[in-house]
Amino acid sequence: MIKVEWLYWLIGLVFVVMAVQMAMDRTNPKRWTSAAFWGLLGLTFPYGTGVATGATWTLPAEPLGVAVLALIVLAGFNFIGKGVPVTTTGEQREASAARLGNKLFVPALTIPLVAIVCASFLDESGLFETGKATLIGLGLGCIAALVVGMLVTGERKVSVPVHSGRSMLEAMGSALLLPQLLSVLGSIFAVAGVGTQVGKIVNGVLPDNSKYLAVIAYCVGMFLFTVIMGNAFAAFPVMTAAIGWPVLIQQMHGNEPAILAIGMLAGFSGTLCTPMAANFNIVPASLLELKDQYGPIKAQAPTALALLGCSTVIMALFAF
Repeated sequence: MIKVEWLYWLIGLVFVVMAVQMAMDRTNPKRWTSAAFWGLLGLTFPYGTGVATGATWTLPAEPLGVAVLALIVLAGFNFIGKGVPVTTTGEQREASAARLGNKLFVPALTIPLVAIVCASFLDESGLFETGKATLIGLGLGCIAALVVGMLVTGERKVSVPVHSGRSMLEAMGSALLLPQLLSVLGSIFAVAGVGTQVGKIVNGVLPDNSKYLAVIAYCVGMFLFTVIMGNAFAAFPVMTAAIGWPVLIQQMHGNEPAILAIGMLAGFSGTLCTPMAANFNIVPASLLELKDQYGPIKAQAPTALALLGCSTVIMALFAF
């Protein structure tokens, strides 16, 4: 049986390998601290297995907390740099793109295809850890995409995509971890009772049995909290504990899957409008070297607002 922890270990190994590459890259003025950041991050993956509840072996959690603090210091004091990427010339890349054409999309499409097959047909096969088929399928899809990409491009050396991945990792920097950190923040808020307190405030303002106003409060609240926190998964436990579950589902008997799914969609519209969602908005602007770092947000804002409006209307009309 394939366990999801094996996927985490593989991710950690990739970070460690790239950290070694960074340490050897003399073009990076911060190569040692950069290597320390990504190497330390990579080591937390296997170590976290021993800390997790129900692990085969038990390790103390304190070193993991120290590692997180060290990562914060390295990123917060700008100790992460990047070297000069080893790549082809612009003319060579243009010639390669012209030669391959639409074949370039095949590796990218391989990832969701493998994930869908694993989730749809292999979930009950006993091949994967129970309830983890989709996540494991995503990891297997990435591995398959690497193989397919090398076959499509005719590349023979595994080191080439690894070096390219490291260059992209250096370009994104510590912002790569922001969505995960914000998701954890949402869980902390939920445990701290933030959702309950927000719910008390909203219930004190909303008129009794005002279904449409409650729907607007939930959807707009998901949007705003996502803009503030940068991640719909972080906003979801707060707003669902405040309005979604106690008001729309328990009091007004809304359809649970519809309320929760559409609520997440309203939150995703906020993702398009916030610089806090660095991987979606700020990092692409940096990678594409756009003159306006908020260009993606400005271009996406009309679509986001339309999506929010549609989500609100759909929930009000079809979720009850």
